[in-house]
Amino acid sequence: MENKRVADSLVTLSQLMQPQHANPMGHIHGGVIMKLVDEAGALCAMRHAQRQVVTAAIDSMTFHSPVHVGDLVTFNASLTWVGQTSLEVEVCVTAENPLTDECTHTSTAYLVYVALDEAGRPTHVRSLLIETEDERRRWREAEVRRQRRRQD
Repeated sequence: MENKRVADSLVTLSQLMQPQHANPMGHIHGGVIMKLVDEAGALCAMRHAQRQVVTAAIDSMTFHSPVHVGDLVTFNASLTWVGQTSLEVEVCVTAENPLTDECTHTSTAYLVYVALDEAGRPTHVRSLLIETEDERRRWREAEVRRQRRRQD
């Protein structure tokens, strides 16, 4: 298996938030955002592993600002760390008002996925090729999160 670069697995999803996604105040339900975060993260992990993946962990997710009906929400997913069978993905969420161009960072989440073979068992994934200092920093930070998860 040949190593893949972070850039090879990037995923960007965008979704226009509709009234069915919102509470009576017009704010989008956190669960809607979390579902789309998980979808973007899983797609990123699958692109790298070229296997089905399951969500193993989601670190805490803080909503820095509300998302409203009519906002275009973008989910940018990129790998931060890859182990033998698991992968960590960072998903950054932004909300844009398409009428005013105002763009707000609403949240960031780190998710861990496990790659599965055809029988549904964890399977080996290719290594991640780290090319930049930023990618090295993100890898080191992911290692710290991994150690913290193992202690819990």
